[in-house]
Order: sequence, then C-alpha cells, then structure tokens
Amino acid sequence: MALNNVRIIDLPRVKDARGNLTFIEGDRHVPFDIKRVYYLYDVPGGAHRGGHAHRKLHQLIIAMSGSFDITLDDGNTKFKYHLNRSYYGLYIPNMMWREIDNFSSGSVCMVLASEYYEEADYYRDYSEFQIDARAQQR
Repeated sequence: MALNNVRIIDLPRVKDARGNLTFIEGDRHVPFDIKRVYYLYDVPGGAHRGGHAHRKLHQLIIAMSGSFDITLDDGNTKFKYHLNRSYYGLYIPNMMWREIDNFSSGSVCMVLASEYYEEADYYRDYSEFQIDARAQQR
C-alpha cells in the first residue's frame, strides 16, 4: 500500500444547540466492517505510541478529544497528519508504519479496526516491514 491510499474521512455530523453528534457505520462511513474498537488516553507528555504496522488490518483513527500527530510511512515515504477534530477520521490501510505523538493534555485517540487482535498481524521491526512493503510496491 502507498500513502496515496491514506485519506481523511469526513464523518457525519448532526448539529444541535444542545451538543453535536457524530456517528460511524462500518462498511458505510469506513471501508471495512468494524471488528474492534480501542482508545488511548492519559498518554504522558512526550510519550510516543504506535511504532508498528499491520499486515492485513485497516484502521480509522479519530481524535475524540484534544489532538495528536500521526506519522505514516509506506516503506518509502513519510507524511505527518495532525488530528484535532472528532468528526474527522484518518483511514490507514494495511502495510503502513505508524508513529503517534504530540498528544495534547486530555487527548483521547479512538481506533476502529477491521480485524480482531492478532499478534501475528503486527510488524514490530521497521527493517522487516520496509523490506516487505517495498517488495509489495513493485
């Protein structure tokens, strides 16, 4: 997969004077069936999360509160995204190395995933990921 497959998805917003509402439907607003949801919170200042890639899992990452940066790497090129709106999701396909940092105080990062947790799906060694990613791009 290449970085040109990554995109910001503008999620539906129902505006109301009493407070806004955003909803997400699998296979409708995101290009996969949602099998797992998890979130990061209380991340200490200066901490980094991520530092891995997935062989087959796709994700949608949303800044539910606060903000953070996500640096994506397809094995050849890197690009940094700044997420700070709860109605924008960053779609990340498989074979994309990610680093998440620059968490603001009180930020919450929610992740919707296309697969159940499976350790074998993870690349935790960047060199191994880079070799496989470049081979797939040929």
